[in-house]
Amino acid sequence: MNRKQALLSKLPNVDETLRDQRLEDFFDDTPRELIVEAVREAISEERKRILKSCDQEIFFDDMIFFDRIIEKIENEKRYNLIKVVNATGVALHTNLGRAVLPESARRNMMEIAAGYSNLEYNLKKGSRGSRHSHVEELICRITGAEAAMVVNNNAAATMMCLAALAQGKEVIVSRGELVEIGGSFRIPEIMEMSGAHLREVGTTNRTNVSDYKTAVNEETAAIMKVHTSNYRIVGFTEEADLEKLSRLGKEMGLPVIYDMGNGLLMDLSEYGIDEPTVMNGLKQGADMILFSGDKLLGGPQAGIIAGKEELIKKMKTFPLARAFRVDKITLAALEATFREYLDRDGAMKNIPVLRMLTESRESIEKRGALLVKELGKLRHFSAEVVPVTGRVGGGSAPSAELKGAAVRLVGDIPAEKVERMLRKGSIPVIARIIKGDVYFDMRTVAEEELPLISDAVKAIDGAAEDDAGRKAK
Repeated sequence: MNRKQALLSKLPNVDETLRDQRLEDFFDDTPRELIVEAVREAISEERKRILKSCDQEIFFDDMIFFDRIIEKIENEKRYNLIKVVNATGVALHTNLGRAVLPESARRNMMEIAAGYSNLEYNLKKGSRGSRHSHVEELICRITGAEAAMVVNNNAAATMMCLAALAQGKEVIVSRGELVEIGGSFRIPEIMEMSGAHLREVGTTNRTNVSDYKTAVNEETAAIMKVHTSNYRIVGFTEEADLEKLSRLGKEMGLPVIYDMGNGLLMDLSEYGIDEPTVMNGLKQGADMILFSGDKLLGGPQAGIIAGKEELIKKMKTFPLARAFRVDKITLAALEATFREYLDRDGAMKNIPVLRMLTESRESIEKRGALLVKELGKLRHFSAEVVPVTGRVGGGSAPSAELKGAAVRLVGDIPAEKVERMLRKGSIPVIARIIKGDVYFDMRTVAEEELPLISDAVKAIDGAAEDDAGRKAK
């Protein structure tokens, strides 16, 4: 019998492996099928490794074999959607889930998810109710709109509005506002899917009210203005402001739809975020305003439609309303988020996105100093607090520069390797690399998350020390 055959004969079979006491604890909270699959994969991989090897020193290590099985089981048990630490400084990071929800929203979601609710039940009448009623009055109270409804995101709000009000008709839009949002979705494509026909006016950099007026004909159903929230055109430019378009809409008997996107409910210009608010859009005469729940509003993913009652009624009864409706969990989070806005000072404190975007550099630096202290003395790294400039993210306020602070990690391990190791941890830490160093931007890191970063860095530092020790031997 040659060496490979001898090693193959030592491999335990599936039943023997499953009886090993090292796997015993997993059977209490892990499906048996999952454990069996992990064992089979490990045995198959070990068999292939032995057969393919040309190394005469190859051996079968029982401890390594079981470590691989345990790692496979733990990986299978791990959820795909997991918590990460956002140390990028981008408050509305689309890839990391955008807005962090207020505590009140998280509590309300848990309460509603834990049992039954009056989602579509009128408690006063004892009969069927409407899911719109849970947030409509609140949205109207805060924004000043006559009526409102909620769909699952702002792209759905746009399609819903166009399909219900302009299907088979023309909608006039400036060429400078035919935006593309995340995931390569474009306004013209959404409009085409809605059944409305795009009527482009003006040029990329200059469009005025007369361009819209000239384009109006018997096929025109609406005028639409799109807020270019994810880019800015500067230089020789002109655009028709919403107030002028609203006057034109009234003159021509056409509704004016304002696709605002960002969902800002407070003036944040003093903090360097010069974005329009929902309330100003309605005051300027928009008949319908569309905005996101998970951007500057600071709530869950949702598309909110607010405006004239007669137009909202048409949309509530339109077939797409059912396809685009939100579930009870979203409504629970959205209601709690909007309730925070009943108190401006409370909203600034309790809504994480607003708190992050308005926090001073000095305050952020203090959190950075805590992380440096938490890290202590490292063998392969040094850490210091440095100033950085951040962005809002989420396709909002692209020109805003936020003065903040980060902890810069300098070491003898390549930054790309450190970033990759941080990203692959049990609780991934998503950091930035700037000029060859790893940065933990403190704007988006909560104080309670500092130990998670510290533990991750210490683990990398310890692994580097172990490697250095092995090489020395």
